[in-house]
Amino acid sequence: MERRTFLRGAVVGTSAAAFGGTLMHGAAYAAPAQPGAGPYGALGAADANGIMLPAGFTSRVIARSGQTVPGTSYTWHSAPDGGACYADGTGWIYVSNSEVNPSGGAGAVRFDSSGTVTSAYRILSGTRQNCAGGKTPWNTWLSCEEVSLGYVYEADPWGVNAAVRRPAMGRFKHEAAAADPVRQAVYLTEDESDGCFYRFLPTTWGDLSSGTLQVLKAGSGTSGSFTWQNVPDPDGSPTATRNQVSGAKRFSGGEGCHYANNTVWFTTKGDNRVWQLNLSTNTYELAYDDSLVAGGGAPLTGVDNVTGSSFGDLYVAEDGGTMEICVITPDDVVAPFLRITGQSASEICGPAFSPAGDRLYFSSQRGTTGSSSGGITYEVTGPFRT
Repeated sequence: MERRTFLRGAVVGTSAAAFGGTLMHGAAYAAPAQPGAGPYGALGAADANGIMLPAGFTSRVIARSGQTVPGTSYTWHSAPDGGACYADGTGWIYVSNSEVNPSGGAGAVRFDSSGTVTSAYRILSGTRQNCAGGKTPWNTWLSCEEVSLGYVYEADPWGVNAAVRRPAMGRFKHEAAAADPVRQAVYLTEDESDGCFYRFLPTTWGDLSSGTLQVLKAGSGTSGSFTWQNVPDPDGSPTATRNQVSGAKRFSGGEGCHYANNTVWFTTKGDNRVWQLNLSTNTYELAYDDSLVAGGGAPLTGVDNVTGSSFGDLYVAEDGGTMEICVITPDDVVAPFLRITGQSASEICGPAFSPAGDRLYFSSQRGTTGSSSGGITYEVTGPFRT
């Protein structure tokens, strides 16, 4: 289904959702008819895995850090973070980063057509604090290092080809990546309190070995027009990439990033915002801002990783908050889709849908222990809107 654009209808939500574009145009939001209920209904009681889900959805544990993935000999990595799914014949693969330093990297789990795990393996090793990343149209995984002068690595989800460092994509505190096949660009977030938003234009689409790194330039407001300017020195030394271009727009802790239908969304954790770039008009605005929620009680706090469904919903994972994945619908509803209980010292990472769109994978990075060695990776199955 064609991706619809937010910010154009009356704003409704489970706790009075606030969308910057709508509110900036002076439209009032409507109070929700059923507080706590989004497009899938209210959350039920926690299941055996401690997850609260709407009716019709079920969860299972796929892997636990430090333990072998059931049915395989592979020991699942610590601190599972960003992830993505890939079609694999009649089955699929879920890739997951490891946000530890040193020895981060990424691993993968392969499923058959029935969802049974058939194998698990490492696809990237010897890297540092691999946080988020992104899937490419040519079915590789971009794993991003969240460290000063960090790199982007391109890894093979099948584990056949060796992972490759991609220095042309810039050296900075990387977070997420999102590929845009229309403009043949890869968008990149930067996890700094005064970070920037970038795009990388490969010399040849499908080959990330060379190209041009650009930074977004715009005013200081929450909406307006933007342009791109080349970053003179992508290796970030001696001058950080974010400090090389006058007028580069600053964002407070860039996190997740998602592209669909001429629009890119990304989150900033420092101010709990979801930003929207309209790439057809080169304009930007807020898609969500918890500080604009009247009366408080914002349904989404601690914004982090983000993914989208084929229906056009965005799913935003919380780093802390109430340990929820919230859905933002095309008709401006913001609501919890699920909540993990008993894990308040953790964060939710790596949401990604199976190719059929009926299974959602994600991780609790530190699980019940609050330690990177306590990570848990889950699958939720049910009647997702497709």
